[in-house]
Amino acid sequence: MQLYIQNKPIKIIRKKNLRKITTSFEMTLDARDSMLRADEWHGDVLVWYPSADQIFNLFQRLKAQKIRQLDSVTLVVNDPKSASHYLKKRFSVVKAAGGLVEKGDQVLMILRLDKWDLPKGKLEKGESPAEGALREVEEECGVRVKLVEKIGSTWHSYMRGGKHTLKKTYWYRMKLIDDSNMAPQTEEFIDEVRWMIFSEWKAALYNSYPTIRQVFRK
Repeated sequence: MQLYIQNKPIKIIRKKNLRKITTSFEMTLDARDSMLRADEWHGDVLVWYPSADQIFNLFQRLKAQKIRQLDSVTLVVNDPKSASHYLKKRFSVVKAAGGLVEKGDQVLMILRLDKWDLPKGKLEKGESPAEGALREVEEECGVRVKLVEKIGSTWHSYMRGGKHTLKKTYWYRMKLIDDSNMAPQTEEFIDEVRWMIFSEWKAALYNSYPTIRQVFRK
């Protein structure tokens, strides 16, 4: 599981998957022997065997304060699925869906709140992720599209109404059917909808979100 808190990537992995990570860690901690004081962390941090409660408390600390010197946190646990299940029970979980739309060698991006983004939104009651992804893309961009394949999902955490929330977004690759009526959905704070070639969307990702960069990497 990988999610983002304060735009910092947090990974929960098994020990055997650590070899797949190329990060050079500035700090390595064993949660069984030390207190997890995130305010003292810097760079890329590796934490061995934190308990589910320790992970939850760590998430709360990271949301409560911005630790500018921290780049990432990797948590090595015995059972990532159990840790993820525990966290989902402690947080309010919101589900959303969106799409990466292609037209030839171009990709459709939106400018929302001065950040380049991909069209996405919360699922409606009884709606499948695929249905929600199609609806959100067509509503936010004024285009008609079709599904090609599922890309994967991303997670990030935020505070809303004083509650800790985990947002899971399902992502789909899509092909354009018609963009003759393309226009931004301004009531969703979208200022621009734009087709971008490779060099343009690569540059746009510098002014985007970590989860969006993760979608493009997938």
